[in-house]
Amino acid sequence: MSTVTNASALPLDRSGLWRRATEEPQWVRRTLIGTTLVFLSMFLILPLVVVLYGAFEQGLKVWFAAINEPDAAASIRLTLLVVAIVVPINVVFGVAVAWAIAKFEFRGKTILISMIDMPFAISPVVVGLIFVILFGSQGWLGNWLSAHDLRIIYAVPGIIIVIAFGTLPFIARELIPLMQQQGKQEEEASLTLGASGWKTFWYVTLPNIKWGLLYGVILCNARAMGEFGAVAVVSGRIRGETNTMPLHIEVLYNEYMFTAAFAVSSLLTGLALVTIAIKSFIEWHENRNRVTA
Repeated sequence: MSTVTNASALPLDRSGLWRRATEEPQWVRRTLIGTTLVFLSMFLILPLVVVLYGAFEQGLKVWFAAINEPDAAASIRLTLLVVAIVVPINVVFGVAVAWAIAKFEFRGKTILISMIDMPFAISPVVVGLIFVILFGSQGWLGNWLSAHDLRIIYAVPGIIIVIAFGTLPFIARELIPLMQQQGKQEEEASLTLGASGWKTFWYVTLPNIKWGLLYGVILCNARAMGEFGAVAVVSGRIRGETNTMPLHIEVLYNEYMFTAAFAVSSLLTGLALVTIAIKSFIEWHENRNRVTA
């Protein structure tokens, strides 16, 4: 009997030792949590408080006046216009390239995956310079564009091009691992049953990737609104015409119009906070689906 008792008690002792070996001491946990809170307070919460305080320090009337100022309103409209064009372009590209990589095998697949990540590896300023060399008046295609009265650099098309390039990977990178994990059995079954390719996409593939697609759209939207470096190179910084919100904020700050700069910054920050809230909701929804699945 004693042998059986000792044998049955042994796993419990080992389990207890294992738990004690993998649990950090309380002081370590408190130190890590405290360090994290201090870091977030200094680099996230404090700048946010400074922006909001500077924006509303002189009241809502001054804030509304800064937002409704003609150049500020033009920068807001331009930013929203660019986002409205760039995000759908990246949706089409992201879905198409994710479908090709996840569902098919072909030569050059590894090269294509590497090329998708290229915007992450190149500095935004370098991206702007590349497109100036291509489409500028003294660039490779400059004479042809001038002959056909087409203007890309120092105009809205150039801004759209560089932001589309910078946001290229976001949707594709969200969908590729998701579609690879799901496999292609459902699509093959749908095609076997006689559904066309479009019906298979709309009724089988799209419902399976809708949350990942929406997550990628949110990230793409956030990056498009906040892009600065490449836009600063190709836009020409023409007030009221080619200044997006980040560029207009810089102009106001350099002219010592701090309240107006903080006002526009607060609007851009508010859009970012809405983006984060939507992102958090999607993550919560996905986690809940995994638990209930």
